[in-house]
Amino acid sequence: MDLSDMVIILCRASEPGNVGAVCRVMKNMGLSQLRMVAPEPLDEAPLLARAVHAEDVWRSARFFDTLAAAAADCSLVAGTTRRRGKKRKNATMDPRALATWLKTRTAAAPIALVFGNERTGLDDDELNLCNIASHIPVSDDFPSLNLSHAVQVYAYELFLAFGGMADVKGECVPLTHAAADTLTADITGVLAGLGFYKHPGREEQTRFLRDLICRAALTEKEGRYLKDIFAKAARLGGKPGSRNVIN
Repeated sequence: MDLSDMVIILCRASEPGNVGAVCRVMKNMGLSQLRMVAPEPLDEAPLLARAVHAEDVWRSARFFDTLAAAAADCSLVAGTTRRRGKKRKNATMDPRALATWLKTRTAAAPIALVFGNERTGLDDDELNLCNIASHIPVSDDFPSLNLSHAVQVYAYELFLAFGGMADVKGECVPLTHAAADTLTADITGVLAGLGFYKHPGREEQTRFLRDLICRAALTEKEGRYLKDIFAKAARLGGKPGSRNVIN
């Protein structure tokens, strides 16, 4: 399955701004199927203002009277909740575990992720219609999340699990262990050319520098910059052959 198989269902949504924000985060994360169950009357002006270029998600939303009708064509229904109880699900998964698990499924039909009303969440009957429960770990001091924020957390985890992460220009990618070894050899080579190792200790310092470089998570660009600093130091040192220590 892929993200196009995922359906976001909002039950009894009451805040147009929240619904608009949900449309926006869905489009941010490659989700497009929105279903609304018995929403309260929603003013489209604030809804579309919060959607910000995701109006198409709202325009293509489908409306149902009940959750059972909205999820009738789905192969799996996951309900989001922070509450437990005798009539509610005992087992639950956090968003990352849920997204990872869903990635392993073969979907012959859509999979639904269901969110409840902003004030009360999913009621017992709605959650019992779901096949699995999911929760977002939060502080006990203030466990209630805004609807659109909750959808964002799940949408982000689904996006990552389904391989949606694209290369980011300028993203910090640390040097590999092999590259760190090479950079360390270059630096200690410069130091050796400057006569730094008149006594034993180069091997120990090589390990120290390599570990330091790895823990610092230097990028390739930062590694080149550090290498150039030592190369310049070698040239300024004026030692015979020091200009050729680093290629």
